[in-house]
Amino acid sequence: MQGIPVASVVIGIASSPAERRHLARLLGGSDAFLIVSNVDQAREFLGVVEAPPAATPPTSTMVAEVTPSPQPPPPDLTVDSDRRVLRWRDQEIDLTRLEHDVLLCMVHAPGQIWTYERLHLEVWGNRHLGRGSDIHSVIRRVRGKLARLNAAATIHSVRGVGFRLAPV
Repeated sequence: MQGIPVASVVIGIASSPAERRHLARLLGGSDAFLIVSNVDQAREFLGVVEAPPAATPPTSTMVAEVTPSPQPPPPDLTVDSDRRVLRWRDQEIDLTRLEHDVLLCMVHAPGQIWTYERLHLEVWGNRHLGRGSDIHSVIRRVRGKLARLNAAATIHSVRGVGFRLAPV
């Protein structure tokens, strides 16, 4: 199998919704992951039949979005760190320090999911998440600036996990 790329998937098992959300945050940097509520669901996904089905009714399964490997940034979208501006084709718009730092993370790894925790660590330099309103506020402003430039790239929310830059 040399020379043939092999896709990998991480399967996590967490019984409660809170544990599933926590696991999704931890696995946010993975290319693909599946979170199930119990071992039987994992076996079913893998097609492994080992024992008769459990007597308990099936519980919900949370499937996180499969993220493509990071792609190169859109060629017309650049972040100029020296002048702290966002450039789309021949237009520019000024960025605050936080907007710059968030965009810099995302532009260098388009398509990759940036978890709330990881963004907070990279941009604010600590693990404090609080309610996350600080991150949401910066993302809202950046989206507005991308829209004012009519940039084709957008920032998508990955519910309960974080954000990703979606190139053209």
